[in-house]
Amino acid sequence: MDPLHDAHTPAHAAIDRALSRHRGGPLIVGIAGAQGSGKSTLAARLARTFGAGGLRVATLSIDDLYLPRADRLALAATEHPLWATRGPPGTHDIALGHRLFDALAGTGAVRLPRFDKTADDRLPVSAWPVVAAPVDLILFEGWLVGARPQDAAALAAPVNTLERDEDVDGRWRRRANALLATLYQPLFARIAVQILLAAPTFAVVHRWRAEQEAALPHPAMDAAALARFIAHYERLTRHILAEMPVRADCVIALDANRRVVTPPGRPCHTPAA
Repeated sequence: MDPLHDAHTPAHAAIDRALSRHRGGPLIVGIAGAQGSGKSTLAARLARTFGAGGLRVATLSIDDLYLPRADRLALAATEHPLWATRGPPGTHDIALGHRLFDALAGTGAVRLPRFDKTADDRLPVSAWPVVAAPVDLILFEGWLVGARPQDAAALAAPVNTLERDEDVDGRWRRRANALLATLYQPLFARIAVQILLAAPTFAVVHRWRAEQEAALPHPAMDAAALARFIAHYERLTRHILAEMPVRADCVIALDANRRVVTPPGRPCHTPAA
């Protein structure tokens, strides 16, 4: 049995309670968690069980909303070099996310985007899977799904050597935070149930993400490149682990081996009406 098996039961119960009260359009569930915490594994398992129960389910990762590589390189050339790396706020096509949520509430065939992490680019539209709308449930997973921006004062000091050496004036992190506050919040406001897979500390994230990289058919990053990549995520990951547990609808706390432990904040409960 994999360690995340025990995460399925509380997450399923929280979603099931919300479905019993939900009216009008698909129920959108956000699943957040640090890199390597098991978000896609949990989403896939939930999709199977709710699908087996007769619901029409669509699964989408915020990773699949990444801007194409060419667009990120253009941002890096014109705004800040750190925009070349996928992940932080500002590297996603949020308008596409809105269009997908709308389409999944409509009728007809809907193509769901997919991102190839080995190629670091979006797959061509012809390779996107197709689902039939309307759906009953959208499982929307991603490391920053549902995240809220930091206070301005928290941006002053760098959190790691990447920020210290490559964002000396703080321009990149301030812009990412501003985009999270403005561009991303309307999309996240459409989430009806927020689930958090809570890592015990940020310190485990490097090992978890390294395990993901090693599992790829053709790993793209060596240890040094992976450490630099993870540094782009560190600030907001730490912020999410600190602030999201007190407001998430379902907190599933994990130990360093991804085993479920007692939640640090609220246990899973019926979301507010």
